[in-house]
Amino acid sequence: MLILGIDPGTATTGFGLLRVYKNKYKVVDFGLIETSKNGLFSERLLEIHIKMSKILKDHKPDVVAIERLFFASNAKTAMRVGQAQGVLLFTAAQTKAEIFEYAPARIKKIITGNGRADKKNVQKSLRKVLGGRVRSRKRKKTHFDNAADALAVALCHAYLNCNENKNIIEGG
Repeated sequence: MLILGIDPGTATTGFGLLRVYKNKYKVVDFGLIETSKNGLFSERLLEIHIKMSKILKDHKPDVVAIERLFFASNAKTAMRVGQAQGVLLFTAAQTKAEIFEYAPARIKKIITGNGRADKKNVQKSLRKVLGGRVRSRKRKKTHFDNAADALAVALCHAYLNCNENKNIIEGG
């Protein structure tokens, strides 16, 4: 099974592709969809749609797992990210992939055992399961956070829905 994890954003949307086969995980690709902070917002949303369409067309994931928007203290930012998330959901819905949404705290709980884990702990847990190569390519720490979060979304979905992991995580 090929899972596309998405961490929605307007300036940077993280994506991570994870292949799962019999409790083995292989990172296929990960990266960012970046838009210019100076561009018209409508054009930035279109750019997100076009770039995500290409990722979906090139990789043809079986499942798309996306991080659900959480309440932010800045309502304007939350609305903008919500709009980007809507574009991403729309784009994914145009494929035959199943779509799942996960709350940030649930992702962190499944990946690290702690629903309030910080990004560093999430990345440490990812490297433990997916290997040490899950690191920033351009040495842009904050940008890598988005790609790592997307891989965490994909891994969360794998843990909850694939192979024997479902019984382990859900206490079965």
